[in-house]
Amino acid sequence: MVKRTKLINGTKSGLVTAVDVGSTKIACFIVRSQAQGKLEVVGIGHQVSKGMKNGNIVDMLAVEESIRAAVESAEQMAGENVRFITVCFAGGKLDSKLISFDVSIAGHEIGDADLQRALDPAWLYAQQSADCKVIHTLPVGFSIDGNKGVRDPRGMYGDKLGVNMHIITGAKAAVRNLELCVQRCHLDIEKFAIAPYAAGLACLVEDEKDLGAICVDMGGGTTSISVFLDNQLMFADSIPIGGDHVTKDIARGLSTPYAYAERMKNLYGSAIPTASDDHESIRIPLVGEDENEFSQVPRSMLVGIVRPRLEEIFELVCSKLNSAGFHKVTGRRVVLTGGASQLTGLTNLATTVLDKQVRLGRPINIEGLAESVNGPAFSVCAGLVQLTYNERSEAVFPMARRLEFSGNRFGRFGQWLRDNI
Repeated sequence: MVKRTKLINGTKSGLVTAVDVGSTKIACFIVRSQAQGKLEVVGIGHQVSKGMKNGNIVDMLAVEESIRAAVESAEQMAGENVRFITVCFAGGKLDSKLISFDVSIAGHEIGDADLQRALDPAWLYAQQSADCKVIHTLPVGFSIDGNKGVRDPRGMYGDKLGVNMHIITGAKAAVRNLELCVQRCHLDIEKFAIAPYAAGLACLVEDEKDLGAICVDMGGGTTSISVFLDNQLMFADSIPIGGDHVTKDIARGLSTPYAYAERMKNLYGSAIPTASDDHESIRIPLVGEDENEFSQVPRSMLVGIVRPRLEEIFELVCSKLNSAGFHKVTGRRVVLTGGASQLTGLTNLATTVLDKQVRLGRPINIEGLAESVNGPAFSVCAGLVQLTYNERSEAVFPMARRLEFSGNRFGRFGQWLRDNI
């Protein structure tokens, strides 16, 4: 008989369950903390996603069944029953805003109570429109009497304490639909997180988050963008185009079944043409024809279908970054992750279109992952685990220690593990 984790004094018994509800797959990680701050995956489950389109739910019953199957597979592997999960939100019109506001201090020494009052987001919730749901409120910096760059204002004097807050919202109806699907699986949501935030936490190294980097998570139905600078998430957005659109382009362009188009994309697809493409032929079945009848097409035709759609994705990424003013201020570092990022030649194409240095990212700081689930396709799930442990560490910190590691979220997380394991 397996035991069930219980909520005790606001923390869990060391297990974290993360569920990535994507457009093409639903993945579940059950992770246990180890000594020296290490994380070990003890349960893994993933299923083909049904009922999702471009990051949004179109069939609630199908999504519910997919979530339940993925979680049950992970539970069987871990030998645990779980109830509380961290789930990602990828669609629903993400909106990312940096808001600055001041709190009157009246010249006295700034203490913990002043910070609690300044960081209380209750009034921000009240200002949101009725169709929006606040998902993240992230303080990214402080100022005192207009002097910016203050990391920890406690013990300082001033008349006004300024706070820069990053507010991320999503469509309220889309969030509610996902909540209902999870509740119907007899699960409770410990935390919501947006997919681009989780992907960045999983794949970016500390220097990239500090000096400035862009993480582009290329999923099946959406491509999400996150911008990190000074160890903080500064911008997030998503595009309703992903790897599944490339597959559909191949299926339509070559009149081949969808399943075979996906296979062709993975085996022969490339974002960069080569001199031998015209001389290499690919056998493809045609839609509606006999199973033994095949057509021969040059590989250059396949590349000619794949490349324009990928160029469109990266051009839209550029447009989003330029509109938000982050294309130049984040330096020249881009990290690609997500299942669709593994296509041959994609990093070279991204380097050309984005005019930046591009590398392929995969989950870091997590152990016990088999080779099959240690790739870019599972970055969001790994990031959800990291984010949950970070939040739990803040929950048990008093305010004084919560800001002690404000420049390094992983440092906070490691310290909490050393103190509580």
